[in-house]
Formats: sequence, structure tokens, C-alpha cells
Amino acid sequence: MIAVLRLALKGALARRGTLALTLLSIALATALLLAVERIRHDARQSFTQSVSGVDLVVGPRGGAVQLMLHAVFRSGEAATGMRWDSYRQLAAHPAVDWALPLALGDSYRGFAVLGTTPDYFARFRYGDRQPLRLAAGRPFAGLFEAVLGSEVAARLGHRVSDRIALAHGSGPIEGPGHDDRPFAVVGILAPTGTPVDRSVHVSLESIAALHVDWVGGAPVPGLSLPAEALAKFDLAPKEINAALIGLKRRADAFRMQRFVNELRDEPLMAVLPGVALDELWRTLGLVERTLFAVSALVVAVGLAGLAATMLAGLAERRRELAVLRALGAGPGAIFAMLLAEGLLVTAAGALAGVALLAAGSAVAAPWLLQEFGIVLGQRLPGADELRLLGAIIATGLFASLIPGWRAWRMSLADGLTPRT
Repeated sequence: MIAVLRLALKGALARRGTLALTLLSIALATALLLAVERIRHDARQSFTQSVSGVDLVVGPRGGAVQLMLHAVFRSGEAATGMRWDSYRQLAAHPAVDWALPLALGDSYRGFAVLGTTPDYFARFRYGDRQPLRLAAGRPFAGLFEAVLGSEVAARLGHRVSDRIALAHGSGPIEGPGHDDRPFAVVGILAPTGTPVDRSVHVSLESIAALHVDWVGGAPVPGLSLPAEALAKFDLAPKEINAALIGLKRRADAFRMQRFVNELRDEPLMAVLPGVALDELWRTLGLVERTLFAVSALVVAVGLAGLAATMLAGLAERRRELAVLRALGAGPGAIFAMLLAEGLLVTAAGALAGVALLAAGSAVAAPWLLQEFGIVLGQRLPGADELRLLGAIIATGLFASLIPGWRAWRMSLADGLTPRT
């Protein structure tokens, strides 16, 4: 067997120019297939880690996925608001351990502004139930104070004590500005790899103060109150967009969900984060399967190229194979040598694909985090990726059966007889 592998290696090296292109195509196809699998896995992981420790997400009745995307991932728009009285009723429920109100709708240079309470910094968990940590400064405590997510501060170059002006509306197109009521940056959060990094956190009272002299999403013409005078107004929130609920016992989740869904004062819904994310994955399942199928097809094309290259090379190797037969190598040994050659090229291509994936991940990870909030891990291939690598190598071995069988059928006389 060692002699066969040695012959296969020498044969591959003798035609390294031709096989190098085949190896490159296998490496690129392998990297593409593994990248699709890694992004799919890490995207799910990133989404799941954004709601660690949250038992229920409560908001206006509508779609569960829409509520999750808006409340947790700051994406999309909420259909309606949720009354503050309803939130207080839920927060006072005996089964509830803690509750965090969320008010969205304003933005700062493309980043979402989240109105909440100071409890947010003590209660919110991400990843493996990790608490939020301030990299600088302190949580907000008064009007017009803001705490920036790590990405907001890094991309816009803000530091503690800077002043920022928010704008009405969310999304890439900002509405009218709140330039007359600037916020002081009092804290900057450490990176979390979640939507928290891309949020500006302010108090609910600050959100109310911004809109005291606004009606219907626009400032009242001719009316402009100085920021110093706003503290005299009743700034208690009237409406929020959603609430995150933590229960004393997770076993009460379904009972609490039924309680929220049956509230008569206001049509609300309670969503189990895991169930909503499963619904989201089912929605995206067709896209995932399509991407995976396309990647697998590219791998198949690369391995078909390997078989075609080896078959085409047989015509040039007739004399070489005939000489091996004349020296005592049987048809089985020739067959095994061709299989080993195909296996070596496929394995080398798969390993090169893993290296390309590592290099590509290092380059693309910051962009994926910035644009989509996906934390792309730098790690060795996991169990699923190893199974894909095994499938690629097995398919390469199968593809090598064709040139191996063709070489096995070549006769000794065929290779040693000069062609006319």
C-alpha cells in the first residue's frame, strides 16, 4: 500500500501543473460550501444569543417574527404601540421577576435609539447569560443622557462627554432632527456581538421630553420649548413598543403567555423567543437550502473536473502504466494507484479549502458584524463541517473510480505497442 501511495504521489507531482488547477477548483468549492454552513450556524447563534435569559417578548398583537425583529433586532417597524398601563400591569404580575420596557422610533445617524429604564443595564443578558458591561462612563440617570453601544461609538468616533443630536424616525432615512435638545454621552458599552452594540440607549423620560411639543410625528409650528423647561412637564411614558419579560420560574412561561394573549384592556401578544426564532428559521429555510444546494453543486462540478482531468491524462500515461504492468504491477495495483491519486488531490483541495475559509472568515468577519450583526467565529471545523469534508473526500474517491476503472482495463500490449 505504501508503494502504491508513493507512486500516486509521484504521479500527481509529475502532472502538478494540470492538477493544480483542479486542486484550486476543489479548494474554492470546499471553502464556499463550508462558508455557507458556517454563516448559517453563526447567524442562528448570534440571533439566539441576543435574547439570553428572556422568557417572553410582549408587544402589540401581530406577527411573532415581526415583533421579535423589531423589539430585539431593531429591524422593521412596529404596527402599533403598547400602553404604559398595560406594561405596569404585566410587570406587577406575581409570576414576573423583571420587566424591561422598550421604546423605539428615533435614530442617530442610522443607529436605532432605544428608550428604556436604568434596570436595562442590570437585567439584560446576552450570549451565555453574560451581563452588559460599561467600557467607559456610567449608565444614564437623567434627562438627555445617552449610553452608546460599542459599534456606535467606534464607527462615529464618540467618547464620554460628547454631545449628540437624535433624529425622529428610524431606518436609513432620518426624519426631522431634535437638534435643539442634544444628549450628553455618559457611557459606552463593551462589545456584545448583538444589536446592543448598534443602539443608543436613553431613558423613557428623555424620549417623552423630545416629543413634548410634537404632534403627529412633527414639531408644532411656532412652538419650541427650551430644554431646561421640559423637566416641569409630566414625562411619564404613555406608550412603548414592546417589553422583555423574565419570569421567576420558566415553567410559568405558557401560563403567562396565555394571560397576556387574553388581556381584555389591550390586544397584546406574548412570544416565546425560541419559538419565534424557529418560525424565522423555517421562513429562511428555503433560502438556506437553495444556497447549500448551489454550493454542493459547485463541489460536484469541481470533483467532476478532477475525474475529467485524470481521464484526459490517461491517454498521455498509457506507456507509463504499461511499463508498471511490465514491471509486475497488476491491474488491481494500477486501479488502486489511480484511486489514491484522486484521493490525494481531493484531500489536498479540501484542506486548502479549510485554509481559504479561515482566511476569508478573518477578512469578512468585521463586515458581517457591521452590516448584519452576525458574529463569525474563528475556529477549527466543527462536527457538521467535518461531516461535509468527509462527504467531499468520499465523493472525490468515488469520482476517481472512473479513471481507475479505465486504467484497469488498459492492456499491457496497448501501452507498449507504438501507434501508427
